[in-house]
Amino acid sequence: MKSPTLPALALAAALLVPCFAKDAPPNVVWIISDDQTWTDYSFMGHEQIETPHIDKLATESLTYTRGYVPVSLCSPSLISMITGLYPHQHGITGNEPRMPEEGNGRTRYKENERFRKEVFMWHNKIAESLPSVPRMLHNHLDYFSHQSGKWWMGNYANGGFTHGMTHGDIDRGGRHGDEGLKIGREGMAPVTDFIDMCVDGEKPFFIWYAPFLPHTPHNPPPRLLQKYKKRTDSVHVAKYWAMVEWFDETCGELLGHLDKKGVADNTLVIYMTDNGWIQQRESTKYAERSKRSPYDGGLRTPLMIRWPGKVKPATVDTPVSTIDVAPTTLKACGVDYAEMWNLPGIDLLDPEAVKAREFVFGDMFLHNAEDISDPKTSLTYRWGLRNKDGWKIILPHKENVTAKAGFGSAGHGEIELFNVFEDPLEEKNLAAEKPEIVAEMTKAVDAWWPAK
Repeated sequence: MKSPTLPALALAAALLVPCFAKDAPPNVVWIISDDQTWTDYSFMGHEQIETPHIDKLATESLTYTRGYVPVSLCSPSLISMITGLYPHQHGITGNEPRMPEEGNGRTRYKENERFRKEVFMWHNKIAESLPSVPRMLHNHLDYFSHQSGKWWMGNYANGGFTHGMTHGDIDRGGRHGDEGLKIGREGMAPVTDFIDMCVDGEKPFFIWYAPFLPHTPHNPPPRLLQKYKKRTDSVHVAKYWAMVEWFDETCGELLGHLDKKGVADNTLVIYMTDNGWIQQRESTKYAERSKRSPYDGGLRTPLMIRWPGKVKPATVDTPVSTIDVAPTTLKACGVDYAEMWNLPGIDLLDPEAVKAREFVFGDMFLHNAEDISDPKTSLTYRWGLRNKDGWKIILPHKENVTAKAGFGSAGHGEIELFNVFEDPLEEKNLAAEKPEIVAEMTKAVDAWWPAK
């Protein structure tokens, strides 16, 4: 599948309306898809999947079709969004600390003292020493905030949320969201009720809507499964496609409720995904070059920003990052975060800042952190993408990717170079043919984070 034809940044910049927080700060809604790659939307060119609600959102938004997450693994990707920091900066590099060697099955971590201690150390870190968008909005502007869906950091309050669904009880199976994982799959009432409460109380609000969709288990409503079984001979693919449309339906319900309550015009909606997923045809698993990989199948996401009357709709093909979502949100709401935190991202509503940035970067790590105090011990890849010409370099940590990394992140340990503008599926490694580009790109990545 080819990337759609898109206009240049200059055109989109001309269409932007300058936006500044005025009398009433905007409400904020973040919609975060869970395990969905960048091709799997109607508006991105997929010929089978139907995503009418997200397609409509794209037409109403400043839509960056080349958004990137810095890391293609759930927890560190989500923490990068909410903190505005890269994984090596916030230090939560894996889904969990190093798994205990003793015991049986994945539940063995419940009884391991070292593992539990390190899990709670990460929870305390986000609660006490890292920036957090909802916490800053609450402290500066008295926002209420609501967490639903994926959340690995224990109780929702650890992230600075005033309200939420995830309790983080490790003994109750609170591994990556517990009660929060019901949102979308079992209705939208917790979120819509929260919106009602805030609107009735005239409180500005922030919503973290990160449903367990289209994430496995792929158990879509029968009506959607039957629809997609007619479009493919793989039941596994049909289930995944149906899950994507189910997720789209929940987005429509959420956005529709903003309209119903009369607050859509003063609500900043931002859409992104945590990491990609390419469905295997013969099993329930994801394919290589998607989740946990350094390829665009795992890293790339459309990134949309809708703010009626403040941001004019446009489509932009310049690469951006979910690292940028925190500073973009805070600036739109009028929070001067620079006094507290040196965030590396840019304001995506500032076309000059987008145009001036030369590279988008990321760093990737083992699923389970070897040493939670030293990100380098778990490093698998660093990567960089040069915005002006589409060159993307992948620099592996050879020992970890060849000896320790699991499916999706394991590799041969050799440098790879692709031009993702010309080769969006990264089928032709040009590292051997372009040594001068490799040298330039390696120098840029080292300047960003030397990892030594």
